[in-house]
Amino acid sequence: MAPKATVYKVQLQIADMDRGYYQDHSLTLSQHPSETDARMMVRLLAFVLNASDTLAFSKGLCVEGEPELWQKSLSDEIELWIEFGQSDEKWLRKASSRADRVLLYTYGGRAVPIWWQQNEQALSRYQNLAVWNLPEEQVKAMGDIVSRNMSLQYNISEGEVWLSNDSGSVHITPEQLKG
Repeated sequence: MAPKATVYKVQLQIADMDRGYYQDHSLTLSQHPSETDARMMVRLLAFVLNASDTLAFSKGLCVEGEPELWQKSLSDEIELWIEFGQSDEKWLRKASSRADRVLLYTYGGRAVPIWWQQNEQALSRYQNLAVWNLPEEQVKAMGDIVSRNMSLQYNISEGEVWLSNDSGSVHITPEQLKG
């Protein structure tokens, strides 16, 4: 029998001074058996950085052709497509043709500069694509605070993120590779 997804209940308090977005969210996240705690927290961080009333997690890990996080218009057009990791250029081309905006959040430490060097030129032609890198030690620190029921506070100011809970905090400084 295949392992099942692990379900997490997350209470978020978001204070995004950069966008003027102040909201609480209650989320239920499913962690695929192959997904690490750190990767799940990267997904959660991407949600926080782009939070809106219409941003939602899709069935992206389980459904071919969908992003893992997206925002759709009332007419079902994809306004925002969010991907994670070191995505394939063909996949990002497809996303760029289907969505108004595409965001890629990379992580993985020393592998990211190598991936970026190999893909920067090809990705430069997609005007609606932005690429952000999350430093490895910060991603690991986010993964270290995972619990089945999380109450997290995110404060965002001047492009920096402070994530805190009852047991501590993590300072996150996303680096923009492509605007």
